[in-house]
Amino acid sequence: MNLWKDLLPGPDVPHMIHVVVEIPKGSRNKYEFDKSTGMLRLDRVLYSPLHYPGDYGLIPRTLYEDGDPLDVLVMVTEPTFPECIIVARPIGLFRMMDREVPDDKILAVPAMDPLFQDYHDISDIPQHFLREVAHFFAVYKDLEGGAGADAGMGERGSGQGADPSRRPALRGARRGVKDPNRWRPRRDDRRRICFRGPELSPLRREGRDVGGF
Repeated sequence: MNLWKDLLPGPDVPHMIHVVVEIPKGSRNKYEFDKSTGMLRLDRVLYSPLHYPGDYGLIPRTLYEDGDPLDVLVMVTEPTFPECIIVARPIGLFRMMDREVPDDKILAVPAMDPLFQDYHDISDIPQHFLREVAHFFAVYKDLEGGAGADAGMGERGSGQGADPSRRPALRGARRGVKDPNRWRPRRDDRRRICFRGPELSPLRREGRDVGGF
C-alpha cells in the first residue's frame, strides 16, 4: 500500500485530516517519503544537535508549491513511529520560506488524545511552544552549509516570515485521484495559504475545480 496515493486526506477534511508520520518527535533522523514507491528513506541525520519538536509528516494525496506533499507538525505527548497514521485536527499554519520557495507547515493536534481536546485554534497553543517550533525550523539546517528556512513569529512583528495563522488552507488533495503525481497548484492559483473562513481553496487544473475539500 502506498500511503500517499491510497490513503484519503482525512475522514472529515478540513476538520479532521490523516497525517502519515515520517519523523517521530525527538528524532534527529530526517526520513522522507518516496511518493513513487510508498516507502520511507533516510535522507540524512540532522547536522545540528536538535530534535523534531513534534511528530512530523504529510497529508496523503497533497502536493504543495515546492512539489512535495503538504507538511504537518503534530503536537504529541509521546512520539509515535514512522508510517503511523494519526487522525489530527489542524489548528494553525507556520508560513515559511526555504531558499525562496514556500515551505509552510500545518500545526495539528491528535484527535484521539484528551490532553488536546480543548485545542481548537492557534491562540490555544502555548506561546513558548510556537517559539520553539519557529526556532527549530529557522536554525536546523545551519550546519549543513546551506540557508535554513526563513522562519519566525510573523504575526508578532518579527519580520522573518513565519505566520502561525489561525486556520490553514490545504491544497492539492482530492478523493479519488488516480495519478497524484500529476497534480500541482496552477501558477496563477498560488494565493495566500491563510484564510479566515471555513472554506478551503481547491486545487485547480486547467481552470476547473477538481473537487477540493
